[in-house]
Amino acid sequence: MKLFRGGVHPPQQKNTAEKTTVAMGVPSVVLIPMVQHSGAPCRPLVKKGDTVKVGQVIGDTDAYVSAPIHSSVSGTVTKVEPMLLSGSRPVMCVEIKPDGLQQVSEEVKPPVVDSRESFLAAVRASGLTGLGGAGFPTHVKLNPPKGARVDILIIDAAECEPYLTSDYRECIENTDRVVEGILQVMKWTGIQKAMIGIEDNKPKAVRVLKQAVSGIQSISVHPVPTRYPQGAEKMLIYTLTGREVPSGGLPADVGCIVMNVASVAFVASYLKTGMPLVKKRVTVDGSAVANPQNVEVLIGTPLREVFEFCGGFKSEPGKVIMGGPMMGVSQYSLDLPVLKYTNALLAFDKKESSIPEESPCIRCARCVRACPMRLLPFELDRLVKARKYEDAEKLHIMTCIECGCCVYVCPAKRLMVQSIRIGKDYIRRNRKK
Repeated sequence: MKLFRGGVHPPQQKNTAEKTTVAMGVPSVVLIPMVQHSGAPCRPLVKKGDTVKVGQVIGDTDAYVSAPIHSSVSGTVTKVEPMLLSGSRPVMCVEIKPDGLQQVSEEVKPPVVDSRESFLAAVRASGLTGLGGAGFPTHVKLNPPKGARVDILIIDAAECEPYLTSDYRECIENTDRVVEGILQVMKWTGIQKAMIGIEDNKPKAVRVLKQAVSGIQSISVHPVPTRYPQGAEKMLIYTLTGREVPSGGLPADVGCIVMNVASVAFVASYLKTGMPLVKKRVTVDGSAVANPQNVEVLIGTPLREVFEFCGGFKSEPGKVIMGGPMMGVSQYSLDLPVLKYTNALLAFDKKESSIPEESPCIRCARCVRACPMRLLPFELDRLVKARKYEDAEKLHIMTCIECGCCVYVCPAKRLMVQSIRIGKDYIRRNRKK
C-alpha cells in the first residue's frame, strides 16, 4: 500500500455515522431533471397531463454516454420546462404531482441477464450513474475501450469528505448486498479480483465487510490511511495498487475500474427486483440543521422538504451545499431537487459559512505541497485571471480534480478552485468550437 502525495486532514465531523437510515416518504412534488449524469441529456418522454408510475422511464436518449431517467413517484405530470440547476445551464425538467399511491410501473421487472452484453444493457436500463458524486454512466464505465486489460475492480468506500456518512451506512446496513453486487459485476465483466478501499477511521465498517467476504478469495478489504482526498479514484488506485493513472487517462488505462460502494449495492438490488434508480440515501447535516441524520429520499424531492423532514433549521442558513464541504456545490434555492448523485445536503449558519476576503498570494507554496495531482494551483489561478488559458492548459489545468486542498491550506484565502473551474470551462468550450 502506498500513500499519495499531498492531501489534507480536515476535521471529520462524522456526526451521523451511527444514525440508521430513515425513509422520508413521498414529497408534495418531485422535480426530475433530464440531466443527472455526465454526457448527453435525455429528452422527455412524457408531457403535461400524463399519468406516470414508479419506475417508469420518463426520459431517454440514443446517445451512448447517458442514462435513462425514471419517475420516482406515481402521479400526474404538471410541467415539462427548463430549470436552472446550480453550476449548470438550464436543463429540461419534468415536474410530477404525486398521487400518494406509489403504483409501480409494469415496466419494472427483474432483467434477464445471461451474457456480458445483457448485463451492460441491464445496468444502462437501471439508470445507474456513479453514486459517489461524479454521475458518470455506469454501463460506460463497465465497458472499457478495446485493448484495455482490466484486472482489478476497486470499490470506493473511503468516503473521505467531512460530514458524509451515507456510504458508511451502506456498508453497515446493506453489507450482503454490497458483496453480491461486487460478485455480479465480476461475473459478467470477467474481472478476477476486487479490492474494497475504506478509510481506517471506520473500524466498524471494516469489520463487517471483512466478515462478509471471509471465504471469498477474489474480494479483499483494505483499510487505507484517513487522508483527504483518499476517495478520489486516482488517489485510491495509487494507494491500493501503486498504479498511476496518466494525465488525461482513465482508470482502465492502468487495468482498473472504480465503483462506489452504493453503486455496486444498487446493481445487486436491480438485478433482483428490476426497480431502477429512483431513491437515494442522503446525509443531512451542518450547523444550521435541527436534526442531522441519514435519509432515504426519492429522487426529485425538493431540498426544502428534506430539511423539513429533519426538523428544519435551528438557525438561518448562510449556505446550503449539495455534496461535501470540500467538493460540493452551493445551492441558490431550496426548491432545487435531490439528484441521482446527491450524497449529502449540508446547511451551515451564517457565521460558519462566511467567506474570508482574498488577499494577495504570498508564494508560500502550501497549495503546491497539498495538491494531490502535483499541480501549481497558485499559478493556474493567476493565469486564468489573466485570461491566459493556453498557458494554463500547458500547466495541466485539465488534470485538476477540484478537490479543494489548495484553498483549504491557503493562508491568503485565494479562491483557486473557482478560478480553475472557470479556466477548464473555457478550454472545454473552445475545444468544442
